[in-house]
Amino acid sequence: MKASLLLDALDLPTAAIVDKRVPKTMLHEHGAPTAADKRQINEGIEQLIWVAALKPTTIGVAEYRDELREVLEIAVLQLTLRGAAKVGRLIELVHRAVPYPVLLVAEQGSNASLSLAQKRWSQAEADKTVLEGDVVTIEWDTEQDPERWPAFRKALGLGQQPRTSLEALYQGWIDTLLALQAARVTGAFAVPANAEKAARRREALQESVGLAREIARLRAAAAKEKQMARRVDLNLELKQLEAARAAAQANL
Repeated sequence: MKASLLLDALDLPTAAIVDKRVPKTMLHEHGAPTAADKRQINEGIEQLIWVAALKPTTIGVAEYRDELREVLEIAVLQLTLRGAAKVGRLIELVHRAVPYPVLLVAEQGSNASLSLAQKRWSQAEADKTVLEGDVVTIEWDTEQDPERWPAFRKALGLGQQPRTSLEALYQGWIDTLLALQAARVTGAFAVPANAEKAARRREALQESVGLAREIARLRAAAAKEKQMARRVDLNLELKQLEAARAAAQANL
């Protein structure tokens, strides 16, 4: 999967296109809290392109403001990474560096990913934004995802997203990525029909991922455990967690 295919799927209007290179110094100043992060930016990033600016004047969708966040614009960026780059950290740093919500298309060799992250006002610093929760990232899976590409491509289009506000539009893209995550479990790609169903799916995915991590931890502990009684207890706990994960996956 090439990054260009994901960008084309967004179906962005000409009026929104910017197509400017973003200097690494901007990431240094706003997204790199440590010297190690600055090194990663210098050594891992080939280029960062500001593809498009989605705002009321370019796409006809209203701004959003409340006590938690302000969405005046959505930035669409394309990140090209070198082979040895630490993809996850650099994606996070880009999201942190830009004051607006970002839709980031990242490419490293033949691998491409899409990522989004909600932002809110910082409680510690006035007029500063911070990430709200984890960055939602989908790395294209060449084995699982090709058969879902037609449906996913259609769902990614700007015209398929909610248009009540830029915040709703951005959340619509997040829910589209989560729909692909859910499809890898259920086998069927489907975007939630409404906000309530989308919220339930987000909760179920979060719960499923958390339980999967705990299951992996307990399995490793059980494999190392030498006392039979303790191993039995761990296996019983594993069965309970596996049942809970199955229940969460049923809500996907």
